[in-house]
Amino acid sequence: MPTLSPVAQKFILHWGEMGTRWGINRTVAQVHALLLLSEAPLPADEIAETLHIARSNTSNSLRELQNWGIVRVVHVMQDRRDHFTAMQDVFAMFRAIAHQRKKREIDPTVHVLRDCLAEADKPKAADAYVRSRLAELLDFFELAGTAYERLENLPTPAILKLAKLGDRALRMVGIAK
Repeated sequence: MPTLSPVAQKFILHWGEMGTRWGINRTVAQVHALLLLSEAPLPADEIAETLHIARSNTSNSLRELQNWGIVRVVHVMQDRRDHFTAMQDVFAMFRAIAHQRKKREIDPTVHVLRDCLAEADKPKAADAYVRSRLAELLDFFELAGTAYERLENLPTPAILKLAKLGDRALRMVGIAK
């Protein structure tokens, strides 16, 4: 069982707290944090022992992280157990998370807003104000989705270059002074 340094413990606890603020189960986030800091892939029983959590909770957390695409199963020679490792490229990890959030949150919202607007166009289904608000929301979510898709298709070096440009990038498009 890996022994956690005080610094690792502090990070894992913080990542769990942040996870709850992002709408992710604390244990899922803590398992992810442990795997982020682990030099070698870990089997589920070691994860459970290290974090002092139930094996079933560990399995559920690992399954959730695999569904997000940020943890994967690896096999270790002469060990029949599944071992788990976190995506190591931080930018790829955040892209995977953003992709899943768009798929789980933005896409369904766009679908419902479109349905609501179609329904609102029927006689006496909604007043002009409600239709207007729904249309504004749809415009926003479609724009957010499109902006995300453009960013998603940029290579990491291009995103880093844009981020490092900061205010200069904004001035180039006439937004900042």
